[in-house]
Amino acid sequence: MTGHLNIQDIVKFLRLSGTEFYEYCQGLPEEVLFAQPAGKWSAAQQVKHLIISANNTRLAYSLPKFIVRLVVGKPNRNSRNYDELVAKYTKKLQEGGRASARFVPKPVPASYGKEKLLQQFNTAMERLAVSIEKKWTDLLLDNYLAPHPLLGKITLRELGYFTIHHTHHHLKSIRALAGGNG
Repeated sequence: MTGHLNIQDIVKFLRLSGTEFYEYCQGLPEEVLFAQPAGKWSAAQQVKHLIISANNTRLAYSLPKFIVRLVVGKPNRNSRNYDELVAKYTKKLQEGGRASARFVPKPVPASYGKEKLLQQFNTAMERLAVSIEKKWTDLLLDNYLAPHPLLGKITLRELGYFTIHHTHHHLKSIRALAGGNG
């Protein structure tokens, strides 16, 4: 996936990344999903992190447009393409960037339940996709901003790109935790 994606492709790849993530986690044994490695997030915590992220991201697409504009302002540049956005995020991570406190999930005990956790993930991702489809057009995605804790103010198109990449980023991390291929 490279270059600029239109709104239909953003929604399509958002759903595809969510499905791939869900299916991989669904196939994990519960003891792997909920295992708490020293100094790292468990796979279940990463699922929770993506739920928190998707729910917060959905706000940018769900709030009335005038509020989004009032709170965050208007873009003074063109949207980056997918590759540029991913490169910027990767650089921020290499520089030590980490999730801010409100995005850091608490440990998730096995008693929480695998099905419940993964259903919450599916629901959060689908609500996000629907909120983009329902209110936005290609032109509008480039004309509104959202705050991002690591990337600063990014356009709503870039926020869509980020969410796709972020889901793949955590899938790769969970595969590494589970001893699978990244």
